[in-house]
Amino acid sequence: MTFPYAPGPVKAEDFDDDGLTPEGYAMIDVREDFEFESGHAPGAIHIPADNIPESLDDLPDEELIIVCRAGGRAKKVAEWLNRNGFDSMPLVDGMLHWQAIGLPLASEDGSIPEII
Repeated sequence: MTFPYAPGPVKAEDFDDDGLTPEGYAMIDVREDFEFESGHAPGAIHIPADNIPESLDDLPDEELIIVCRAGGRAKKVAEWLNRNGFDSMPLVDGMLHWQAIGLPLASEDGSIPEII
């Protein structure tokens, strides 16, 4: 797995086959509740995009990988976080691409996970 040292985009292909976020990084999934519950990356922390400003104290003290469905929300949230003193980078193609290349997914209710 290779991530840039400075904040910048991350691709699903940068992850190992287990899909786990490496030490020193945290994945923040900014999708809505129903999207996250249906399927997400293993170990992802769920904070919807609209809740990020009031959840800054809940963010881990690690480099943040921001993820959404297709990449648009993640890019905006990562840019906002970087302007506010965090080290964050978006997952450029989002969970749709994550799923398409066969990286593992988890669901909240134990059902077969899918990205919606």
